[in-house]
Amino acid sequence: MELLRFATAGSVDDGKSTLIGRLLYDSKQIFEDQIDSVERTSAARGDDYVDLALLTDGLRAEREQGITIDVAYRYFATPKRKFIIADTPGHIEHTRNMVTGCSTANLVLILADARSGMTEQTRRHASIAALLRIPHLVVCINKMDLVGYREERFAEIRGEFSEFSANLGVKEITYIPISALEGVNVVAGSGAMDWYLGPSLLRHLEEVEIDSDHNFSDPRFPIQRVVRPRKNDLHDYRGYAGQIAGGVLRVGDAVLVLPSRLTTKIQTLETMDGPLREAFPPMSVVMRVEDDLDISRGDLICSPANQPLISQNLAAVVCWMADEPLRAGRRVALKHTTRWVRAVVHEVQFKREVNTLLHDNEASELALNDIGGITLRTTEPLFFDPYERNRTTGSFILVDESSNVTVAAGMLTGEAR
Repeated sequence: MELLRFATAGSVDDGKSTLIGRLLYDSKQIFEDQIDSVERTSAARGDDYVDLALLTDGLRAEREQGITIDVAYRYFATPKRKFIIADTPGHIEHTRNMVTGCSTANLVLILADARSGMTEQTRRHASIAALLRIPHLVVCINKMDLVGYREERFAEIRGEFSEFSANLGVKEITYIPISALEGVNVVAGSGAMDWYLGPSLLRHLEEVEIDSDHNFSDPRFPIQRVVRPRKNDLHDYRGYAGQIAGGVLRVGDAVLVLPSRLTTKIQTLETMDGPLREAFPPMSVVMRVEDDLDISRGDLICSPANQPLISQNLAAVVCWMADEPLRAGRRVALKHTTRWVRAVVHEVQFKREVNTLLHDNEASELALNDIGGITLRTTEPLFFDPYERNRTTGSFILVDESSNVTVAAGMLTGEAR
């Protein structure tokens, strides 16, 4: 079954956690003991309804404050598709959590309260989703029950968001009116909005086309592990395990190994289910090659006629996640696909104002949750593609060498000049 990863985003109290709780509840994905626990907690808090947001707001601080702080992941499936949900926080101080939750998503649900419409945080999260090159955006206009399910209010907010998103460059935007609290148009439609002729949210999630989201043009295979079984009958077996990051790999194809630049041909492609004639993203496979080459973790296998960029001087856009500001001269560890290198920040080029999409070219540092452009110099060359072309080979994280804490998530834009 096909897997769809999606994340929720939007302003505080727009109903993200309630929507996910309703989606899980109405699609029969909740165990009875979980429902009993939520009912008891809702009653203890004095609520006159079952607060389905408690299904995802699992931290004590989240339940006490009625907000989402950390990213909560939930898993469910229907007969048509499997899903991984990332429920992300709406507060501006937790922007880094939102970036983390959306970084691997195929689709993002942007919630907007039907009463207040678009807020600053709605714009901020939509801008970040566009910056992360998430191909599918669904704008859920929630709490339609509080505006009498009026079509005019839905059209007004849709027009406001369409005007703002004109310069975002999002591949696809869908607008769906819902009431998460009442369960209207989440899993099934309702006569309350007979003017709306589109699909319910769950139906859209089941049917949205995601096959074309991957890069099938540029063969990229980062080596994660060298497989050497210890069984006597396989003493000469050597395979290379990893997840295909781009292109289509076929048995018999000529390939190039980086950084050695040695060439060979694919001998076999194997999975736990048996051998394959071809493989493509996001499949995880073990590749064997015809020649006995020195290939190890962190190397990249590609096509000799279609190679990635290779450079130690990198231009990137990062979301800074540490309390201490990022300035030129900062030394960090950089993880790119399966490869670790050391790096130094050469320059902070600009800070991006995510609400207006403007760049502050005078900025000399990035504070917590800031997004901006930087240049980096690495100790060893990276093999990469621009993020807009390949989200896997174009992304990286920065890690503080002393504390081993992740301090930034980044998107490579090209080679620094």
